[in-house]
Amino acid sequence: MDQNLKWVNEQRILRTIEALESNNMNGYLVETREDIINKICELVNEGDTVACGGSMSLFECGVIDHLRSGRYNFLDRYKEGLSKEEIKNVFRESFFADAYFASSNAITEDGHLYNVDGNGNRVAAMLYGPDKVIIIAGVNKIVKNIDEAVNRNRQVSGPANAKRLNKLTPCTKVGYCMDCRTSDRICREFTIISSQGDKDRMHVIFVNEELGY
Repeated sequence: MDQNLKWVNEQRILRTIEALESNNMNGYLVETREDIINKICELVNEGDTVACGGSMSLFECGVIDHLRSGRYNFLDRYKEGLSKEEIKNVFRESFFADAYFASSNAITEDGHLYNVDGNGNRVAAMLYGPDKVIIIAGVNKIVKNIDEAVNRNRQVSGPANAKRLNKLTPCTKVGYCMDCRTSDRICREFTIISSQGDKDRMHVIFVNEELGY
């Protein structure tokens, strides 16, 4: 990445971290994907029970591999051969995790987390249950405000995720949200996290590159 553009992105991340901290959430800027893992090791104890929401970012930066390393008791929703009922049980057990990992559809520069779910398990765990929530985000997830967050989901993350999941929705044909009413719709639960009562619960780790959708 061009060093001047990297600097511009870094300033944007730092502004967002400052806003998150003013909303009683923790933010961190790391340089590399390897540094993400190092920060996780600072935040989560070996042997802790951990879980995750659906996220391409977690795969791309190696977090899923790290959670599978044996260091933790990982409630692995992606484990091969799980039945629908077993996956549902993983989702429910995740509420009791010591740490829950996810990304965010968008993070505003004034320190709000905007998320859209199909099943609701990810946003539900982010809102309540796990002792810690650790969000991994590339600079591409930062937007100016909630209006831009909504637009980002309609134009980028919603259609991209529907395409990834092979959903038969209009957005997988045209590349943007059509506010469909199909049975395959994945945009069903919309949440905004504006603040936290427990300062040590929400942790957002930024890396100055693009991750996920």
